[in-house]
Amino acid sequence: MTSTEAPLPDTGVDLYWLPLGAGGSFVRLNGRVFEWGAALLARRERCELYHSGLEVRVPEGRFVIEVTPIRSGYSPERGVIAEGPVGARPAGRLRLFRYEVRCWRDGVIPDVEEAVDSPRRLTSDLPAARLLLEQVAHVPTPVWGRDELRAGEMWNSNSVISWLIVRSGLAIESVAPPAGGRAPGWDAGIVVAQRGGGAPIRPARAP
Repeated sequence: MTSTEAPLPDTGVDLYWLPLGAGGSFVRLNGRVFEWGAALLARRERCELYHSGLEVRVPEGRFVIEVTPIRSGYSPERGVIAEGPVGARPAGRLRLFRYEVRCWRDGVIPDVEEAVDSPRRLTSDLPAARLLLEQVAHVPTPVWGRDELRAGEMWNSNSVISWLIVRSGLAIESVAPPAGGRAPGWDAGIVVAQRGGGAPIRPARAP
């Protein structure tokens, strides 16, 4: 490389683990109630719950991939790729009961300062990073909080992230939440991705 050539930006895929409900007491309280019930049924100790997000860096730019409750309608500025219903399919007619899948150029992960044991570099391979970005357009969007795809547990934001990791060919066996933590929905994404498919994508739409 000559002195007049600009170096390529850092390339790769980083995973972030955020405590469920970071930045908001309502979601955190609901998560604790959910985990209390799940631990009671499974006769195990309660765990900290985590929500995951990805940051992908390629020469074309930096992209944040995350699944969140829908905001004020369709917005290409925040990289909304698709939407799905929450709780029950009929409820998805209302904005309040829809989630959105984002691949947001130069985006931010809310409350990233609360992330634990993060970022975790999954790969520095450029083709793998680009493949992961391509796969976002094919993410299944079943009902959040239900097991429509018969994966053995509910589908949620963690399912999307693990689905992308598997479908982009990255090793997922060594990826796990921080010590003492649990990521509900993570295994569902792995199961569906390993089948080679899932529910058809439902494109993002204006309310």
